Amino acid sequence: MKAFFTYFAPALTLFLLGSSSAYAVNCQALVAKAPKDVDIKTTMMGADKDVRSPYCLVSGVMARHMGVDNKFYSIKFELRLPNFWQGRFAYQFNGGVDGEVKPALGAITGLISSQYAINQGFAVVSSNGGHDAQANPEAGLAGPAVFGHDPEARRDYGYGAVQKLNPVARSLIESYYASPIKYSYGLGQSNGGRMAMVAASRFPDMFDGLLVGYPGFNLPRAALQHAWDIQALHRVSDDISQSLTPRDLKVFAKRILDQCDTLDGISDDMIFAADACQKIFDPKALVCKSNFDRDCLPLNKVAALMRMHMGPHNSRNQALYADWAYDTGISSANWRMWKVESTISDWSNKPISVVMGAASLAHIFTTPFTNVAGNIYALENYLFKFDFDKDAPKVYATNNQFKESAMTIMTTPDAAKPKLAEFKQHGGKMIIFHGNSDPVFSVKDTMRWYDFLDFMLEGRAPEFVRLYRVPGMPHGQGGPSADQFDMLTPLVSWVERKKAPHSIVAATRAKNSEITARMTGITRPLCPYPSYAKYNKGDFLKASSFQCVVAR
Repeated sequence: MKAFFTYFAPALTLFLLGSSSAYAVNCQALVAKAPKDVDIKTTMMGADKDVRSPYCLVSGVMARHMGVDNKFYSIKFELRLPNFWQGRFAYQFNGGVDGEVKPALGAITGLISSQYAINQGFAVVSSNGGHDAQANPEAGLAGPAVFGHDPEARRDYGYGAVQKLNPVARSLIESYYASPIKYSYGLGQSNGGRMAMVAASRFPDMFDGLLVGYPGFNLPRAALQHAWDIQALHRVSDDISQSLTPRDLKVFAKRILDQCDTLDGISDDMIFAADACQKIFDPKALVCKSNFDRDCLPLNKVAALMRMHMGPHNSRNQALYADWAYDTGISSANWRMWKVESTISDWSNKPISVVMGAASLAHIFTTPFTNVAGNIYALENYLFKFDFDKDAPKVYATNNQFKESAMTIMTTPDAAKPKLAEFKQHGGKMIIFHGNSDPVFSVKDTMRWYDFLDFMLEGRAPEFVRLYRVPGMPHGQGGPSADQFDMLTPLVSWVERKKAPHSIVAATRAKNSEITARMTGITRPLCPYPSYAKYNKGDFLKASSFQCVVAR
């Protein structure tokens, strides 16, 4: 009888609550049920373009503290409680440097709105990560990052906010529905993907399923790439926006495609045999041999691109992060916006790496922090003068104020030798996806982590973790890629019905202006790493014409 009630409790609760007015009463009454030192406001909301069910919107503030920098900090959060609840809870880990409460929808790259977690019966929470990005206007463009001057704010950003907010969110959900949560999930991409991986290691029984998009799990080390890129581009031109033109990157991408497109059995402007491509692609062959050559690049530009792809090194030639995959998405607007030139006039069209990248590296990811001014000149100059012998080790450094290094706070405690034994024992499942053309976090770093995990578990990693690579996709949707896919439904099936995922169908989007004409209407299987989609027979437009194979 108890099992019967537990399974049907959500539906029974909905029946007992009945009309929308009953939901409104329950929503209002939730204010009195907030845990101690948690202040909330509630509003009953109707369905809208993003949420297909009416829901109770909870806005809250908790964990207030005065920082060592004499600034006030708190965790602000949003919780959405849909009428159409299926006993599920999703913690939405947000990206970037946080500082803003994003709508708690359970949206993640690849999904259309009807597939958002909230529309699949999840109650969803999101937060500002423990700080306010608008709190330091005097710091200019560095303002969103100066919370890194306070150790507790750093820790909250790294993992503390999730540790503090998760039990509060669970308590509010179970009070509202008068029913226990059946399944808990964590969803995040970019920095949010990092947080999902940290949760699996630090809080192994917190979530039953984790959906991880292009994670920056080695966040401080990955930020070293920003300085590495800027210094490489400055070797070509003092004005980095002129160092690599859009045409240069298209020529480079076309050469990759010419050499690698058919390795997966068909020419379709996408490279699924990515590993084989890395072995045969020779960027040096792109160098112009005379002034009359076409579809080639000057030596200094090819050298800059090769240097960027090798990743940051110190003077002893020790790798400080990861190298990068050669892929067609290098010609995307997203890749360019991160590394070379943005469209933001307030930034003097400097790339995201110069603004958010430099500010984060200086103020959050190194100890002691460098109080770089928040203007374009100072931020770019910081990257330009960054010393990979003297400054890079600061990502591992501590001092009297910061007892934990940025790497200790931001990355998984077992990053070097991952086993996730407790997460696996808890029954946790994890799906990771990563664009091969990601300009911020290298897909090779994620692959290396998975390889280590599989090695440590003697080949059993696929029992609870699957990694999917997306050819042509940069940091999120875009690029010449099949970037529309649903990774959430397979995760739910894996957790709740023990049905392990295999290939996941991805489609190109008509609204994506960066796909080529022959990519229109294409579907492709995304295969679990290390396999890839190889053409078998049939209509080249259809995913069913491909099979997942492992390179030999």
